[in-house]
Amino acid sequence: MAHYVIMGCGRVGVTLAHTLEDSGHSVAIIDQDDRAFRRLRRTFSGRKVTGIGFDRDTMKQAGIEDAYAFAAVSSGDNSNILATRVARETFHVPHVVARIYDPGRAEIYQRLGIPTVAAVRWSADQVLRRILPESGVAGDYRDPSGRLVLTEVAVDPTWLGQPLARIEHAARVRVAYITRFGEGILPTSTTAYQEGDTVHVMMDIADGAEVSRILSAPPAKESE
Repeated sequence: MAHYVIMGCGRVGVTLAHTLEDSGHSVAIIDQDDRAFRRLRRTFSGRKVTGIGFDRDTMKQAGIEDAYAFAAVSSGDNSNILATRVARETFHVPHVVARIYDPGRAEIYQRLGIPTVAAVRWSADQVLRRILPESGVAGDYRDPSGRLVLTEVAVDPTWLGQPLARIEHAARVRVAYITRFGEGILPTSTTAYQEGDTVHVMMDIADGAEVSRILSAPPAKESE
């Protein structure tokens, strides 16, 4: 199981912490006010770290160096973005997401390659879709048989510049659309994966783990 670090012990942070722990993952949650931890259930066994979420020492106490994902869901946009950038750029956490309250900033954050979710009442579910392995979430859509799922996939940075067609071929998926600079784009035969893109694919739910394995590794070298 993976280790997750959450910044912000409000309603969304608590929901994330409980959901991830129930899924068998280890969790650390950071908040400046130790009274916020009272929102957690008594049986919560994860780490509770009091401190500033973007402070490097605080993040280390929360186990950021071993984290699979980092979610910044505090009440401050600037703090969330700063903490997310520290997690990604300093500690190289592979999966990060920031909750935002000002939708006007979304395009700026997308250009920085930072996935964001709006501060709406179902944002905890949106965060989970961005930080859990694809096989662990329901996806955005399932066909009536329940076999096919439309979902976001995490793509390793080494795929940057590669045609989306190569991603489809390698992972045996169909790229339905991409989100680029906050806007949905239908790919063409020449569309390439760019920094900051969010890739949405249709795939067989049974292949979730294999798709994640393929796309989290560098693309295979093409034969001469």
